[in-house]
Amino acid sequence: MEKIGEIKRINGSLIIAEGLKGVKIGDIAYVGDLKLIGEVVRISGREVALQCYEDTSGLRPGEHVISTGTPLVAELGPGLIGGIFDGLERSELELWKKAGPFIKKGYRVIPLNREKKWHFKPRVKPGDRVVEGDIVGVVRESEVVEHRVLVPVGINGVVENIEEGEFRVDEPIAEIRLPNGVKREIKLMQTWPVRIPRPYKERLPLAQPLFTGQRVIDTFFPIAKGGTAAIPGGFGTGKTITLHSIAKWSDADIVIYVGCGERGNEMADILTHFPELEDPRTGEKLIERAIFIANVSNLPVSAREASIYMGITIAEYYRDQGYDVGIIVDSTSRWAEALRDLSGRLEELPAEEGYPAYLAERIAEFYERAGRVVTLGSERRIGSVTIMGAVSPPGGDFSEPVTSTTMRFVGALWALDTELAFRRHFPAINWLRSFSRYVDVLREFWERYDPNWFRLREEALRLLEESSRLEEIARVIGEKALPDEQRLILLASEILREGFLVQNAFHEVDRYCPPEKQVRMLRAIMEFYRRALDLIKLGVPVERIRGLKNLVELLRLKEKKGLEEIDEAEQRLIEEMEELKAEYSR
Repeated sequence: MEKIGEIKRINGSLIIAEGLKGVKIGDIAYVGDLKLIGEVVRISGREVALQCYEDTSGLRPGEHVISTGTPLVAELGPGLIGGIFDGLERSELELWKKAGPFIKKGYRVIPLNREKKWHFKPRVKPGDRVVEGDIVGVVRESEVVEHRVLVPVGINGVVENIEEGEFRVDEPIAEIRLPNGVKREIKLMQTWPVRIPRPYKERLPLAQPLFTGQRVIDTFFPIAKGGTAAIPGGFGTGKTITLHSIAKWSDADIVIYVGCGERGNEMADILTHFPELEDPRTGEKLIERAIFIANVSNLPVSAREASIYMGITIAEYYRDQGYDVGIIVDSTSRWAEALRDLSGRLEELPAEEGYPAYLAERIAEFYERAGRVVTLGSERRIGSVTIMGAVSPPGGDFSEPVTSTTMRFVGALWALDTELAFRRHFPAINWLRSFSRYVDVLREFWERYDPNWFRLREEALRLLEESSRLEEIARVIGEKALPDEQRLILLASEILREGFLVQNAFHEVDRYCPPEKQVRMLRAIMEFYRRALDLIKLGVPVERIRGLKNLVELLRLKEKKGLEEIDEAEQRLIEEMEELKAEYSR
């Protein structure tokens, strides 16, 4: 039921209204003559504070505020895949058609197209008993995504009628008789409040890796399907390009990319290239399994706060259909800045660096919505939501509140390093500062490719760690003053960095590295180190090893398409090393 009040004060995006009796925290209201969208964030006596999601310039005290009595909801149904939405789920393509390239205030666009018809195929028949979460039928949403129409939460009963045909999202496709005799219509579309997690039956342990195609992540700091990861880094360290690569090549069934307060040109780049990219899993275009929420830096700050909740709600909806969903948020720091902005206007007592005292609670609440679950419904379906969030610490300072708080709640950290980025080492993930808590649970999976995977990974990380220590010494006394065994560590770690960790996001072959190739490359490099160490013990100078003709082949393994080519390159190097061994064994 609508409730009408009037504006008393305006403080930027914060509106103080009077006369809105009976409203609740979280209710959506239309503010002023332009009917800007706002949300109730505080109730204090007769005064109600609203966070306005649009530019408030031009508003005057005395204008009406109309409460809808309902919270901010997401429309969930066919038509989301391939779409570009803002933080309130308005289609930006439709906004462009209506208002041009610059979004005007007060424009409202229905998220899901009410004109388009979808071909619905039932999976149940009249007389069947269904419960909440059951699949009543399917719609082909894109070339690769089958949209499974679910019985809404809270509805259990017997199917009265259902038929195959062409339907709009707001037309009934079935009718269910509830136990009390009341009949409820089921449509292709349903809604859900974005701030409330969607329910499920059971949370499962994480067991499957989410392949990203990035070697430094998959091999050294993997993430599980249903897990969480943060990717902090200062300006210019390659956060956005790394996240773009993950969005393009990860093996999630559906990818949701939330551009939260980032530069518009970066979002434009991903929207330009995505429709042209071919999916290595399906052979179709990547856009056929992607959804974009673009709430970039020139849009109102307050709408950023809603955008990540909109993204995670859509992710949970596809999870409930039995899909593995990856959601990428770039960046959570801009979202936290929106929280700080609103908190300051509400005159709340600030905590560290001006952020609100409830910052940790909000960050934890968001990352808690990840997970691998058994969904609602009578048949057993498993789906997952994996959250990967960028963090933009000012000056690359990881001790600032958003980064340090996020690190407490995520299972993997991919720490970007400014020094690596300046050396053109991309992805610039620092192997000394990053971590993954999923290595043990994913160990069994990786050892199907190579039983020695865990040992090789540990040896490689120890080699990189020892190399970092020796580099500090070499800067003081010079590399040639080190013993040959230590110089070999520097050589092997250089090959590991340049030949394995560095990955070209724009190279046709190297931009995506399948898991079997990753394991094979790591094994080849570590086999070289083991054999070279034996040569050093025989008295072979490290310069002779560095001068091996086929050594450069290790740096080119990442450009080879097949495993056979890697095996052949490794064999040529081994033969050359055996000749060197024979020479010094005489």
